[in-house]
Amino acid sequence: MADSARVVGWSVGLLAALAVVVVASAATGPVPLDYLVVGKALLNALAVPVGLGVADRTLRIAGLAVTVPGPTVEFAPVFDFAVPDTARTIVVTLRLPRIALGAVVGFSLSTAGVVMQGFFRNPMADPSIIGVSSGAAVGAVATIAIPFAVPFALPTAAFVGAVLAAFGVYLLATEDGRTPVATLLLAGVAVQTFLGAVVSFLLLQTGESLRRAVYWLMGHLHLASWEDVTMVLPVAVVGFVVLLSYARDLNVLLLGEEDAHALGVEVERTKRLLLAVASVMTGAAVAVSGVIGFVGLVVPHVMRLLVGPDHRILLPTSALAGATFLVATDTVARSGTAELPVGIVTAFLGAPFFLYLLRTREVHAL
Repeated sequence: MADSARVVGWSVGLLAALAVVVVASAATGPVPLDYLVVGKALLNALAVPVGLGVADRTLRIAGLAVTVPGPTVEFAPVFDFAVPDTARTIVVTLRLPRIALGAVVGFSLSTAGVVMQGFFRNPMADPSIIGVSSGAAVGAVATIAIPFAVPFALPTAAFVGAVLAAFGVYLLATEDGRTPVATLLLAGVAVQTFLGAVVSFLLLQTGESLRRAVYWLMGHLHLASWEDVTMVLPVAVVGFVVLLSYARDLNVLLLGEEDAHALGVEVERTKRLLLAVASVMTGAAVAVSGVIGFVGLVVPHVMRLLVGPDHRILLPTSALAGATFLVATDTVARSGTAELPVGIVTAFLGAPFFLYLLRTREVHAL
């Protein structure tokens, strides 16, 4: 009961913080808006599904546009407050997709970061430790540098690269059905280094597209759309539910693999599942946002300092904190005279705060 109360208490507090940050973010921009108007516009954006339909969708396969029928969901609004059309358009069409994508990406990266830190029993691990971000970077930069040779759109190429890199590292580190954590870590470092060299080579081939490639590598949300949100959100939700169901096993793995096996955990199967789900969540997030560093490292570690190492509490609180953190930092990134890539801001703001917490609070051992 005490653990349940802590989860509920922290979750309610973090949801409230996220709501405040969302309203503040939606009100911030070249055209400042009143907070009350923003709140009404956001409430008007809430809708419930009322029916299913079929509509044509255009897919690009190997450079060709193919129109195929696909299912659609019809929604009906829950609220109908009076909001000026201009304010409604700014909030719902321009700012809300970016805010929603930032929340989902932060949610995914933080959740994956918690799992990676628990998996490796190392508080300095993050989602990119097994080459996921480097693989995504290769796919994205290859699409920019040699667009006619890569038959995928940039997000798809980034996601494919991320997943292939993660599972390539896994295969390299696996022998006789076992995947030692130390071997996995070393394989990840080696693959990251190799893929970093590939990215550097591809950057030399980008020519006039160099600025676009570098901007993607810095992490961004400025081209966010509802399509991006609908692509990443299901992966984030399903992945989170799966990982949360393995929170107890992840706690037991912190004791060591031999003890975990003695306590009834199917160690190798659990490791494969945790690694696969965390990698897919990270790949989906990076595919639409570029390489946003520090979220999957600093947020889980900060929450571990605050709530302790129990993954039944740490997973949901870190996920909500990650969503709040990335929306807040993206708001800062676009608040100046010149918009910055959000990846710069996450590192610039996150690193000093991270160091402050390390100096002032006791670090919980993993």
